[in-house]
Amino acid sequence: MPENATALNAQNLAEIGTRVPVPGYDRSAVTAGVVHFGVGGFHRAHQAVYLDRLLTEDFEAAREYGICGVGVLPGDARMRDALAAQDHLYTLVLKHPDGSLEPRVIGSVVEYLFAPDDPEAVVEKLAAPTTRIVSLTVTEGGYNLDDITGEFVTDTPAVAADAAAGSDAAKLTTVFGLVVEALVRRRDRGLDPFTVMSCDNLQGNGHLAQTAFAAFAALREEALGEWVRERVRFPNSMVDRITPATTPDDVALVEAEFGIADAWPVVCEPFTQWALEDAFGAGRPPLEEVGVQVVPDVEPYELMKLRLLNASHQALAYFGRLLDHELVDGAATDPDLKPFVRAYMDVEATPTLAPVPGVDLEEYKDTLEERFGNPHVRDTTARLAAESSDRIPKWLVPVVRADLAAGRDVHRAAAVIASWARYAEGVDEHGEPITVVDRRRDRVQEAAQRQLAGDELAFVRDRELFGDLVDDERFTSAYLDALRGLHADGARATLRRLLPQ
Repeated sequence: MPENATALNAQNLAEIGTRVPVPGYDRSAVTAGVVHFGVGGFHRAHQAVYLDRLLTEDFEAAREYGICGVGVLPGDARMRDALAAQDHLYTLVLKHPDGSLEPRVIGSVVEYLFAPDDPEAVVEKLAAPTTRIVSLTVTEGGYNLDDITGEFVTDTPAVAADAAAGSDAAKLTTVFGLVVEALVRRRDRGLDPFTVMSCDNLQGNGHLAQTAFAAFAALREEALGEWVRERVRFPNSMVDRITPATTPDDVALVEAEFGIADAWPVVCEPFTQWALEDAFGAGRPPLEEVGVQVVPDVEPYELMKLRLLNASHQALAYFGRLLDHELVDGAATDPDLKPFVRAYMDVEATPTLAPVPGVDLEEYKDTLEERFGNPHVRDTTARLAAESSDRIPKWLVPVVRADLAAGRDVHRAAAVIASWARYAEGVDEHGEPITVVDRRRDRVQEAAQRQLAGDELAFVRDRELFGDLVDDERFTSAYLDALRGLHADGARATLRRLLPQ
């Protein structure tokens, strides 16, 4: 620990509070009414911050909604150790476009359980009467749904093992097994089921969570699956805040600027948005008091975000890397890539959207450009390009389908898919290696190699990812035009041909 830095923990909060805002509420009086799976940077920059704000502004209304984090994956042991050493406190730093920093110590996480240590303890925490909400940030691919049928995949080894384990909590290893066993115990004890609240970037994330958990429950007992489907509430939500992975430089920044020794702080942009369907079965905190848009229908908000922000991020990721941009702000302000992304938003994405209550889409797109170009967030194109096979089919392919159905242009969206295919070849325009991070890496890279060998449509023949797009000449013509340009002329020349004239 640096000489002048103060270790972040409950004992040192008063001292740290002389330099940065810290929780002013009594954390010892906070009950963990929310159990959250997937305590990473995004959760700690978003949901946990809203609850911290609510605890600060209306403690009595929020004191039963502190957070107990749960880690399921082996790598989550790092988070367990970091938070345990700091009494579950951490520092959030907002990085404003003008370079100013806005720190705050967040106190809404009051407990953390690492499931591999003690699965029974996790199940009992979920089954406790105090637990009202179980929330999730388990990534777009974490719901174990088939990309074509949308059905829950029942034959993955971990899922099959958990279904066979049933009520033997000591053998459970997946979020599905742990949550469903807790629901069974609550039912048997006469307790209402908790609400399962997805916070992942998926259209209809609540519906998809319901599909996954009900299907898993049916593996144990058909009637249990029906009970989950009928009795458990799964609200949809749209969540938004750009949150890059924490780096050693961020740790050093918190030490140098604020004198805090924090093993795992979070840095993010100042913008934040959360639209949440008001569909809870066991109570909820009054999140609307701290800026959450609690609405009857989330779909307009989620489509806006997925098709404008998330899909545009994909354009910045692959083209940005091929243009030698390591950081997103460089890609977002590139003189050829910036107008390409805006043209995608204006010409291809926006026409697929219905009106969004309370949102001016033109202002929203202007704000996106500002957010993408924030030079202080230091988000990376590599982060945006990770797990592409879970993202492109859910964020960009629906735009292509909607535009094709309406007879509209798809050249820019097709070019983004082509840039992914080119990126997946694993070598940039200088012959330097590209590290592809994707759970389907072998499959997509093998398809990318086939396109190099002469089968130009090999990449988009994967019907699990692209459905029948390969059968539509309007799409394949635009796709091949971009892919051939990327191979023959490079990313910059290809972009220039696609810019508005």
